[in-house]
Amino acid sequence: MDILQLDCRSGLLAHHAMIPIYASIAAFARTRSRPERGRTKAQRGLRPYGRAFLLVQSLATFFVAALLLFIGFTDMAGAQTSSSGPSAGRSLKLVAFGDSLSAGYNLAASAAFPAVLEQALRQKGLAVEIVNAGVSGDTTQGGLERLDWSVPDGTDGVVLELGANDALRGVDPSVTRKNLEAIVARLTERKIPVLLAGMYAPRNLGEDYAKRFDAIYPELAKQYGLVLYPFFLEGIAGDRALNQADGLHPTADGVKVIVRTILPTVERFIATLPSRS
Repeated sequence: MDILQLDCRSGLLAHHAMIPIYASIAAFARTRSRPERGRTKAQRGLRPYGRAFLLVQSLATFFVAALLLFIGFTDMAGAQTSSSGPSAGRSLKLVAFGDSLSAGYNLAASAAFPAVLEQALRQKGLAVEIVNAGVSGDTTQGGLERLDWSVPDGTDGVVLELGANDALRGVDPSVTRKNLEAIVARLTERKIPVLLAGMYAPRNLGEDYAKRFDAIYPELAKQYGLVLYPFFLEGIAGDRALNQADGLHPTADGVKVIVRTILPTVERFIATLPSRS
């Protein structure tokens, strides 16, 4: 059986605004009458209208300082809103559309390619949500058949990773190409951009097969003007330490290498996506 079929500015402003408040309170306290021998006595040299004037002046100072403090908090809120960047708006919604390599065969959901890529992009400050639409064992034909319900309306972009199972089964490269082209064409009609993740054929299938299969991805990318990542397993193919016992599926560490390697291409792809309100 085919293995792939297994399934701080505001704080400074507030501080400065608080200084006149404390000063006005202290000044107000100094103008108050002090108890002397059981009765109240005005400070020497101050007439009644003088005390009233100082009281009004202190209250005015207090009011102005409070107003400045309010303005500071308002300014702080505005700064936070304007500097929040992508997180303040709608997150981009990408779909990782592929087979077990995307699905995360034998891995926790949090260790699968879509989840790890989403985390890496968010660490870069990009508000992105990546839906895992990988199905273990899927071929390009299977992907074409489930495309419409796997990629819902409102999707901003698709990372298309299919073809490995076609190669492992020895499917005629012309059939694989036809299916992938149909997928790309349908997504293009829906105005959903595609990042095409390529695959290489196993060399034991012969030079002619490998040449025809390997050419599918760059040719489609050129034909449709797609962002191309030539080989999805770049950096881990053939490395036992980064692949599971079957030698075909990446370990959790292998997925991290895939993400780290493909990340610049995904960032470039995201930069080409049209903005949506």
